Formats: sequence, C-alpha cells, structure tokens
Amino acid sequence: MAAESSAAAFASLRGPARPLLIGTALGFVALFLVLPLGVIFAEAFSLGLRAYAAALADPDVRAALLLTIFIALVAVPLNTFFGVAASWCLARFRFRGGALIVTLIELPFSVSPVVAGLLLVLLFGRFGLLGAFLEAHGVRVIFAVPGMVLATIFVTFPFVARELISLAQAQGNEEEEAAVTLGASFLQTFLQVSLPKLRWGLLYGVLLCNARAIGEFGAVSVVSGEVPGQTNTLPLEVHALYSGYEMQAAFAAATLLAGIAIVTLVLKAALESRHRDELRATRRARTG
Repeated sequence: MAAESSAAAFASLRGPARPLLIGTALGFVALFLVLPLGVIFAEAFSLGLRAYAAALADPDVRAALLLTIFIALVAVPLNTFFGVAASWCLARFRFRGGALIVTLIELPFSVSPVVAGLLLVLLFGRFGLLGAFLEAHGVRVIFAVPGMVLATIFVTFPFVARELISLAQAQGNEEEEAAVTLGASFLQTFLQVSLPKLRWGLLYGVLLCNARAIGEFGAVSVVSGEVPGQTNTLPLEVHALYSGYEMQAAFAAATLLAGIAIVTLVLKAALESRHRDELRATRRARTG
C-alpha cells in the first residue's frame, strides 16, 4: 500500500519537479553504475580481443571460475533448503525463541565478512577448537575448498530465509489447514499449497544469494590461502592479478563477474515483466 501511494504521489507531480527527479535518478545510475561498468569493459578490451581471450584462457582464471561456480552450486541450494524450512516452521508454529532465531538468521548482515572468516579459522584452523580433531582424522577445512564453502554459506545464509519468512508469516496458514482437512499429506500440502505461494520470494532470495556467493571476497580470502589455480575464486583471482599489476588481465577476469551480474539482472527483469500481476500480489502480501 505504501509503495502504491508513493507511486501515485509521484505520478501527480507537475511542473519541473518530475523531470528533475527522473534526471537526477538517471544521472546517479549513469555515474555510479553504468560508467564504472563501461570502464571495466573498456580496460578489458584495451589491448584487443586476442589479449582479452588470452587472459580468460589462462589456467588460473579458468580454475578460479570453475571453483566459484562449484562453491555457488553448493552454498545456494543449502541456503535455499534452510530458508524454505525456516520460513515454513516460523510461519506455521508459535514457540518461545522464534524472534531470537530470526535475529540470529540476520546476524551475518551485521558481522564483517573478514570477522566471519576469522571465526571459521578459530573453529576449524590447525590451532582452533576443532583443529586437532580434524587434523587427526585427515580432514582439512581452512586453506582448502571446504572452508571456502563454509565461509560462503555463512555470508549468504540470510538471503533466502529473509525473503521468505516475512512472506510466509503474512500469508497465514489457512490454505494449508484446509488442505490437511481434505486429507492431503504433509508433503502434498507443502509442495502443492505452501511452496507455490512462496515461489516469487524464493526466486528473489535465490538470485540475491547466488549473486553474493559468486562475488564474495572478504570471508573467502581469510580461509582460502589464495593459492593460484587451487583456492582462488574469481574475485580473489581478480585481486591477485590487480595486485600483480596485470591490469588488463584483471579487468578481463572482472568482466566475467560483471557478466554474471548482468545476466542475473536481465533474468530478474524478464521474470518480473512476464509475471507482473503475480509479483504485485506477492508484494501486497508481504506488506500486509
């Protein structure tokens, strides 16, 4: 309702106010988003297409890209599963400590990613709380891929759950109760009644979670060891190339991250355009 009233107020503006606001918004987007993105691509192709292709064909860059995709493929589904389960439980059951759980879910938003990485080192590092046990069993977490996966899961933990919890609570559970009364099983109720009502919030959460998982730098850099070709994700590889004054190669690798971000935004915009009415209904449910 607040969003609709704001849109109506904006539409009622007369005189120079409306074009001035539109121009200011477009100028801000051009200055802080479009221009930097254009500079990245310009620098990436500054030495020509052949140099750009050679930079992307570098074994370390390819290994970093594959590792980034692998970590995202592990972290995003796990956080999606947790987000759906948490939202369903918190919306369907009332119990003491529910508000505390919501607060803890949002904790990664207020903790620096670097601090999150250090916490993992204190837990799983060689001299950490669990380090001696893991080392005795030949399990290596820190300075290895498992630690990077855990760091990514931690920093992306709230995205899906945060989108779904408020939506599930706003929609209530009347339809689920009706389905159970009609003889539907738990699985049938969840898959055919509960989950369809959450699908757009779920989509938004997954898109945000995936974007953050691919672009995460701080927590992963602490636990990775930054070994080229082994424990460098794409953001870490870009940083390593830039620190080594390989500017063109760094910007070429950065275009992969920018490309993933652009594809994510285009996909989001296409889905919004195709399912505009359903999205509006979802937003109204979330805002009450």
